[in-house]
Amino acid sequence: MTDERLPLYQRLRDDMLARIAAGEWTPGVAIPTEAELTRHYGVAVGTLRKAVDTLVQDGLMKRSQGRGTFILRPNFEGSLFRFFRQVDARGDRRIPKSRILSCHLEPAAEDVAEALELAVAEETIRLERIRQLDGTTLLYEDIWLPAARFDALMHIDIADFGNLLYPFYESHCGQLIGSARETLTVETAETALADILGIDTGEPVVMVERLALGYDRTPLEYRRSRGPARTFRYQVDIS
Repeated sequence: MTDERLPLYQRLRDDMLARIAAGEWTPGVAIPTEAELTRHYGVAVGTLRKAVDTLVQDGLMKRSQGRGTFILRPNFEGSLFRFFRQVDARGDRRIPKSRILSCHLEPAAEDVAEALELAVAEETIRLERIRQLDGTTLLYEDIWLPAARFDALMHIDIADFGNLLYPFYESHCGQLIGSARETLTVETAETALADILGIDTGEPVVMVERLALGYDRTPLEYRRSRGPARTFRYQVDIS
């Protein structure tokens, strides 16, 4: 259990999230039944349901009538490409392919350390990645990971990294991403970035800054994705 000062249902919620983060419960699989969980925790069914309700409301679990309650795997790729829309000649939406440029150890700079809740200069793994469509680079990404949790990546050839990183983290490092916070800003492209993206130096670029968290809210990944502002589209429906 967690902080005893918290309401009991919140402590139950946190313990369930810790079990997911530890790999005891996995996405796509039903959690134990209410009867099993009330026996395990020694709580009333109402308290248990309130804890599960908060996880359902946060989009981390889903109830399925007659089947149970399942842990959800968020769609992070769908989030990013709401903003950078790429379509082919027929107007069909396409998801770019990814390629890792480098994977190396790097001491955490102050901003990275703050985001990942590490000590300044603590060791991180830094990935540099590009997203391409038909040979055109659409996004350049800097990604930092706590080295202690992701050490296995240092023993994998960059050509063997998957197109999607989060399933790769899970299968090779046992680290599950449960949620993320994103911030969008606009800046101008320096020469090195402009060369990678095939744009002019000084051209506007949009940066999507993401902090990805484990199911237990531990910071696991800090990334900065940059793409030309001319490919960026923001849409929101207001009713």
